[in-house]
Amino acid sequence: MALVTGGIGGLDTAICERLAREGYRVVANHHPSEQETADAWRRARSDEGSEIDTVAGDVSSFDDTARMVGEITRRYGAIDVLVNCAGITRDKTFKRMDREQWDAVISVNLSSVFNVTKAVWDAMLDRGFGRVINISSVNGQRGQFGQANYSAAKAGMHGFTMALAQEGAAKGVTVNTISPG
Repeated sequence: MALVTGGIGGLDTAICERLAREGYRVVANHHPSEQETADAWRRARSDEGSEIDTVAGDVSSFDDTARMVGEITRRYGAIDVLVNCAGITRDKTFKRMDREQWDAVISVNLSSVFNVTKAVWDAMLDRGFGRVINISSVNGQRGQFGQANYSAAKAGMHGFTMALAQEGAAKGVTVNTISPG
């Protein structure tokens, strides 16, 4: 079973479809405010022959993430593959960036990686198998004008990945970052 956070976007859709073609039962997460979009997205996937379910959950909230993961595991069983793909941008030069724009991007793009991974990590370690794939960005390594918040979140995601990979490797759980761009 595979969970893709933020799974109803462009790149996320391709990831969901590929996992489904590889034989995984796939659930795409979306923010609760996107229910109508998610319903239309799910119907479009079904019309194309992919049975991919969706689940609402605010991955920037530790408690809502725990609720969401519990719902998924009750419905479908253990999550073997987690793709942390949820992300937003609030681009502004640092001079014009306010605390709300900083916090929003860090919360959705970085804290969500902790929240969702934490909710599945122990079960993966106990089973001796799991795959965590974090979708970062080259901007996490090189930076980008007007994206101090986004670049910091993506760099943090990469550091999180490298540390967690060391914790999981001996127990059959791999953690990797993909950095498009």
